[in-house]
Amino acid sequence: MGKERRQKGTQKKRKGTSGILGWIMLGAVVLALGYGLTQMSSVAFDEDDIKVVNFQGLTSKQKQRALEAANSARCSCGCGLGLAQCVSTDPDCPIREGNIDRIKGMVREAITSTN
Repeated sequence: MGKERRQKGTQKKRKGTSGILGWIMLGAVVLALGYGLTQMSSVAFDEDDIKVVNFQGLTSKQKQRALEAANSARCSCGCGLGLAQCVSTDPDCPIREGNIDRIKGMVREAITSTN
């Protein structure tokens, strides 16, 4: 009889442990999915990354349009970086000021665009 009680107690502990592990795994999956969704934006470098360009006064749609343009354009110095990435991460780019001006032009274009 004592052996049966021990087996039942062990089974209950296993059920409790597996339930907790299941919840932990579910939580990890939910967190991973949430993180993945936040990283799916078409904008790798946003206004916080491109601080040298003023995005204030733009609607969210205009800001998104300008940021998408800056992220999809390429730096023309031959570094292979995207325009927004170059301005954000390479202070020594020989054409950085021109790249900043290009992004400012994209901001102006986003403001005047009606689409």
